[in-house]
Amino acid sequence: MNFRIEMTDGRVLIGVFLCTDRDANVILGACSEYLKSNDGETEEPRVLGLVMVPGRHIVSIKIDDTMDTTSQKYYYEE
Repeated sequence: MNFRIEMTDGRVLIGVFLCTDRDANVILGACSEYLKSNDGETEEPRVLGLVMVPGRHIVSIKIDDTMDTTSQKYYYEE
């Protein structure tokens, strides 16, 4: 499942939910960061990869169904 996490500093992280702990820290894989520009439009995402989001910085968590999961493909070279 893709999760959308809004943080206290205004950033939005969207990535694949991997796990959480008792302190409400969340681990996301294949994560991208979205920032809002001064005119209110969303800027191009920055790819972060694997991230740990501290629970104390999370404002809200939602399931993100806006992204097409079939368009995300992972390639592994052998």
